[in-house]
Amino acid sequence: MNITLSAEEQCIRRSREYAKKHGTSLNQLIRDYLNALIDNNNNREDVADEFSRLAMAYGGCSSEGYVFDREEAHQRGE
Repeated sequence: MNITLSAEEQCIRRSREYAKKHGTSLNQLIRDYLNALIDNNNNREDVADEFSRLAMAYGGCSSEGYVFDREEAHQRGE
């Protein structure tokens, strides 16, 4: 299916230059971007659904012997 997009001339020119440097076309860049949006959105929905399922199944129930550790909870992957 074909679609028509409008953008500023400079944006199109720079996008084509970017695509050429990366060995692809502007059309392929746009297709890849749209697919990434769809995949990312689906992934978010999947993650949210899994979280909801786990929360309903295990909400308020920590494993036996679990103790909350504030420092561990705030580590940033050091």
